[in-house]
Parts: sequence; C-alpha cells; structure tokens
Amino acid sequence: MISVIIPTLNEGANLPRLLATLSAEPTASEIIVADGGSVDDTGAIALGAGVKVITTAPGRGGQIRAGAEAAGGDILLFLHADSVFPTGGLAGIEEALSDQRIIGGNFRLHFDGASGFARWLTGFYAFIRRLGLYYGDSGVFVRRGVYDALGGVRPIALMEDFDFNRRLERAGPTCCIASPPLVTSSRRFEGRHPLAIIWGWLRIHALFYLHASPRRLARLYDSERAQERPYRPAGAPFKAQS
Repeated sequence: MISVIIPTLNEGANLPRLLATLSAEPTASEIIVADGGSVDDTGAIALGAGVKVITTAPGRGGQIRAGAEAAGGDILLFLHADSVFPTGGLAGIEEALSDQRIIGGNFRLHFDGASGFARWLTGFYAFIRRLGLYYGDSGVFVRRGVYDALGGVRPIALMEDFDFNRRLERAGPTCCIASPPLVTSSRRFEGRHPLAIIWGWLRIHALFYLHASPRRLARLYDSERAQERPYRPAGAPFKAQS
C-alpha cells in the first residue's frame, strides 16, 4: 500500500482537487494530511474527504516526518498540496518499484503557467534531475524500509527535501517517472524577477553546502522574497500596488 503524505498550511483552495484525484486512483493507498496549523478550511476539507488528518507545528520537514510516522504503507509518497497529480500516478509508482533494485524516485515535473520562465523551469528541472537533483514538489516516493534506514526527513527549517533526496540518491538506484508528469504551481515565482530567483537559489544552495544553519537559510529566503520588487515583464501593463 502507498501512504500519501501531504503537508499543508492554508491550502483550502488547492486541496480539494488533489484529494479528489487521489481518491479516484484504483491503486490501494491511504492519504494523510499533515497540517501545520491552517486558519482556513484546510482541515475541514480533509476531514470531509475522509482522509487521516494530523496536526503538527508549522514547518514542512516536521510535517512530513510526522505524517510518515503515522503512515502504515510500505511505500511513502510526499506531495505538495498545489500539485496536479497525474491519473495513474500511483500505479506508475508500483510499476517502478516492481524492480527490486529501485529504492525510490520522483516524477518528471512540469510547471504550470504560460510564461517563458515557467517553460524554462520545466526544462531546467529535467536537466538537473539527470544530475540526481530534485525537490519535494516533484512527488518524491520511497520504500518504507529505506526511509527508516535513512533516518527519515529531517525537521529542519529549509532544504528538508534536498537534504533527504541527497541521502536517498546515495543509498541506491532511483528512477524518474517521465510519463505522465506531475504538474506543479508556479505561484511562488509570481511577481519575482527570474534573475533574482536564480541568484537566490544559487545562494541558498551554496550556503547549505557550507553547512549554514537551516534556520538562517529560512530567514534569508523569507527576507529576499519580501525585499524583491514586483516583477513586470516587458510589455505587461502596469498595475499599482495597494
């Protein structure tokens, strides 16, 4: 059985679509929503859908870890609430893991939106996946025994997905399910200049490799996003900020 773990924080607008898609999958699964203290209707939506809900302190790493501890499946799948999960995706995971050599993996990621930057991100993520780099928004899955042996997802303030995936890659062969892809939202990039996004990404990764504190990285990440001026592509109409 596959245990699907979804960390949430005020995801009432996105969660119904994801839960409906997962519930329609014929592959046996349990769905666990690990909520970090939402003040919208996230919890009510999850309970209404009949899935397991646990409440944790905010922080994606801690939420995923708590969800994994509550899971009963022999395969764990971590999904972001704004993901558009592909039909047949759970069966795709079971097929991939029918090869006993494969210990886990992820899905090919497609960023929604019509912007040139969204298209560039889709290609860039495909390129770095060939280098063994991928993130939580691509639907990471892992055998339960491997997850436990690796010590699980660490409850750190930032880069918890990158940290776990690096350990997963060192532990054995993984795979990337190319078709169908998982679609993720480009909302976190809206209003931000592409060069600022890339520079921030490089800076955070460099500091992480230099063993900077994840809490410091989280503060830096939040500060950089708050200080960025809204980005207006050439030719886009000006919109006054309230």
